[in-house]
Amino acid sequence: MKQRQSTILLTCEHAGNQVPERYAALFAGHEATLESHRGWDPGTLEVGKYFASKLQAKLLYSEVTRLLVDLNRSESNRVIFSPIVRELPLQQREEILQTYYRPFRSEVLQWISEKVEEKTFVWHLSLHSFTPQLGDQVRHADIGLLYDPSRKPEQEASQLWRDELTKEFPEFRIRMNYPYRGISDGHTSALRKVFRPRQYAGIELEVNQRLFAQDTEAVNRLIAGLYRSYQMAWGSKHPSD
Repeated sequence: MKQRQSTILLTCEHAGNQVPERYAALFAGHEATLESHRGWDPGTLEVGKYFASKLQAKLLYSEVTRLLVDLNRSESNRVIFSPIVRELPLQQREEILQTYYRPFRSEVLQWISEKVEEKTFVWHLSLHSFTPQLGDQVRHADIGLLYDPSRKPEQEASQLWRDELTKEFPEFRIRMNYPYRGISDGHTSALRKVFRPRQYAGIELEVNQRLFAQDTEAVNRLIAGLYRSYQMAWGSKHPSD
């Protein structure tokens, strides 16, 4: 890849499982669901803060539960709202979008737009974690990298990172575009529709949630290893501001 001025943006769309006070009654009785993978992506905010500190990079995140509104889905996607929220009147759902969804999406879009206007290439790392088992389906991976294979910068960067992750964690199974496809509806997919491959690359890091269920020392080693592998793969290619 040709060297160019570049920066990195970190996002955590599902960083927490908080319920705003005004919706507390709506979620009464759903505490177990809030604590589950349906409510949030545990571990991602810790990864984001670690990377942001090391890189002095921009980190944007939301700790409002995805069960209220899913920041990683398009407004046209029915599952943007969970069954708990989906049957609310249209006006209330619109208020949720206006209060929690659109400000986050707009802040990310504006930040990238400003960098692109400055002729700076933006590498966007969207941080997620996935449940080890979804229904009857066991996920056969420890770490996944999601990207658009048709966009060369994303493909090359993901392959480089996969190689370094394999060295850092030889006991792990690292998979590409798993447990989801990188071109499925999501935040990075939406941004690809706005910015050209020479302006923007979006990669999603997916980590198996069982790895964040380990003791604190093991989780700290995991996060440090994720960062080391990132630095080995990406450090000289696209440093942060």
